[in-house]
Amino acid sequence: MNAHILTVTQLSHQIKNLLEGTFPEVWVEGEISNLTVPQSGHAYFTIKDEQSQIKAVLFRSSQRHLKFTLQHGMQVICRGRVSVYEPRGEYQIIVEYVEPKGVGALQKAYEELKAKLEKEGLFSRERKKPLPFLPQRIGVVTSPTGAAIRDILRVIKRRHPRMAILIYPVPVQGPDAAPAIVEAIGYFNKEKSVDVMIVGRGGGSLEDLWAFNEEAVARAIFASRIPVVSAVGHETDYTIADFVADLRAPTPSAAAEMVVESEEHLREFIRSLSARLEMSIRQELDRRRDMVRHAMRLLADPRKRLEQYSQRVDELLGRIVSGLRHHVRRDRALLTSMTGALDHLNPLAILARGYSVTRKMPAGTIVKEASDVNPGDMLSTKLHKGEVLSRAQ
Repeated sequence: MNAHILTVTQLSHQIKNLLEGTFPEVWVEGEISNLTVPQSGHAYFTIKDEQSQIKAVLFRSSQRHLKFTLQHGMQVICRGRVSVYEPRGEYQIIVEYVEPKGVGALQKAYEELKAKLEKEGLFSRERKKPLPFLPQRIGVVTSPTGAAIRDILRVIKRRHPRMAILIYPVPVQGPDAAPAIVEAIGYFNKEKSVDVMIVGRGGGSLEDLWAFNEEAVARAIFASRIPVVSAVGHETDYTIADFVADLRAPTPSAAAEMVVESEEHLREFIRSLSARLEMSIRQELDRRRDMVRHAMRLLADPRKRLEQYSQRVDELLGRIVSGLRHHVRRDRALLTSMTGALDHLNPLAILARGYSVTRKMPAGTIVKEASDVNPGDMLSTKLHKGEVLSRAQ
């Protein structure tokens, strides 16, 4: 027997080399099914059409460029290489890139992230911060060489030449853009060196603007304690950053106009406030003047009031003195009359007219009849002047 006999492992290995050498890169279109993602983070699934199917694996290291979530039933286009999983003798596709069929991967990722963050409340109007009326310093996060920074500086210097501007230079596209933007937003919040931030860049394709659709950038803007104005692209371009920011500007130039008022407008505003303040003061003075006039009419001349009160006091004092005199004379006559009546009733006054009062001693009872006296009773007779003692016979 001249044929060379191979072991299963040898045969599998030769098939693997043949397939990988023949199909180093293939594009496959189909529907995802049997999707599983174990703890390793690798995604295992089957790509199928109406007649056939092939196993596929998307290793975790290749998923960093994935902008959307793989789902059962999703129609996709995959790029990868054909390989053999030798322990089972199964051929499969090692997927290196995948995008949804009919919708670009970036657009799909944009829609998924937008729906996710909106559900979490990152777009809520209630949590958006107002811009300061007149910031002292403005922070700008953008490329130092693009047209956006030139437009922003031109507008701010025209509207407020002495405004302080702090620029944090960052790349605005490519894999390094999103981390740099997150770092810049964090720096301004940590240092508290600005009152408001403009974060943005000029226009471009969805791929060019993608850094401002990254979840990390959206969450950094949401977490910022400093108000953020998003100024990404042209008027028709919308990014996730626009929805999360406290205010969305259609262009970088418009953002500069939003964050700072022109000096002339401020002067006009101050003149208007001054005129309103002056009018208010005049109205208040007129009101107070009218109150004083009304009070003066009620009070008249205070000296006249004092004269009237003085006169009234003299009048009342005169009436009091007159009343007292009248009452003294009346009381004196009454006293005299009562004194006369008392004198008239005084028994001593009767004795003066020749009468006397006899009392039995020692009891002192008055003798009113002769029968009240018995022989031998001691008697005391009170006269007008003096007293006579006697004994009854």
